[in-house]
Amino acid sequence: MPQQTRPAPEPALAAGEAVALAAERAEAAEAARALDPDVVRALLDAGFARHFVPVGHGGRGGGFGGLVDAVTAIGASCPATAWCASIALSLSRMAGFLPEEGRKRLWQDGPDVLVVGSVSPRGRALPADGGWQLTGTWPYVSAVEHSDWALVLGLAKTPDAPSERRIFAIPRSAYGIERTWSDIGMRATGSHTLTVDDLHVPGEMSFPVDDLMAGRPSAERAVGGETAPGVPLAAVNGLFFCLPMLGAAEGALAHWSAYAQDRLRAERPGVPGPGRAFYEETLARAAGEVDAARLLLERVAAVADSGREITALETARAQRDCALVADLLVGAVDRLFRASGTAGHSESSPLQRLWRDVHSAAGHIVLQFGPNASAYAAQALPAGPPER
Repeated sequence: MPQQTRPAPEPALAAGEAVALAAERAEAAEAARALDPDVVRALLDAGFARHFVPVGHGGRGGGFGGLVDAVTAIGASCPATAWCASIALSLSRMAGFLPEEGRKRLWQDGPDVLVVGSVSPRGRALPADGGWQLTGTWPYVSAVEHSDWALVLGLAKTPDAPSERRIFAIPRSAYGIERTWSDIGMRATGSHTLTVDDLHVPGEMSFPVDDLMAGRPSAERAVGGETAPGVPLAAVNGLFFCLPMLGAAEGALAHWSAYAQDRLRAERPGVPGPGRAFYEETLARAAGEVDAARLLLERVAAVADSGREITALETARAQRDCALVADLLVGAVDRLFRASGTAGHSESSPLQRLWRDVHSAAGHIVLQFGPNASAYAAQALPAGPPER
């Protein structure tokens, strides 16, 4: 049988208006610890919710490559907005794993539905009336106050079978929100706690988490011409967290470069202070680290868009690359922040906000290098039989 291929990726998202509005409202959003509703609407208008929605449900059925420039352009001025945009992309893609009737219900009013959620196993579910009774508490759900639907992970227990991890799709009317977000960075993401208490979830609004993890293809889900092998979650999960960081680092580099130019223009012979070589080395190292990070993320996206089955080694490499990118970007922004002088540390400077946001994002469990290094080594250096 000839290998089936994914349609060519859609053109890049046109995020221009969202970029400008996010930049304009960034400081106010941080103070409010929530995105401005106008910014959320601009993200939806730009297509961040519909990008991965299957064509059969009114979406674009898009690929991963077109995300890089759009998310990073927003992140250069407001990483928190870029983070929420990336979450909207990731969770709407996950919603495509629902059974057909569940997808129809979620996107019944169109594809511009803001889906948020958590794949931490913080819920428990019991079978009931052809579906499930779900209870749970999920912290750190970004943009939850602006959401239309949520996807959450729960442990489903049945009397005669082993427990199964399942994803449950629930409408905004069915979950509560506790305002618990207090991080020093990514403040505007509003990553509060989502709560569900003894909620009945119909069977069609749930699917096994193993389908998502494996990117398991399904004829039932091939409603938009997407008949290529699926993309495992681990092969792309880190991409969604790293792109806002890349945008923040590129924004920090632009701010610092302007600062450095001003310092060099004001330089006077005999006046103490760093010489030109200091600024040149800082620029070259930080820019090189940021460029390397972009290239690694572009490769992750290209493999996901290849239309072929992604190998276990490629999946592990993507996890490694995203964790390495996080380290590179933290290092680059630290370098710029340290070399920015007292002015760069002022609360009025965007650089300190970008610095805090990068550190906050890098703390995500998916981006820790040690576990990802071990997963990569297990594939790249598989243990063979013991020598005799």
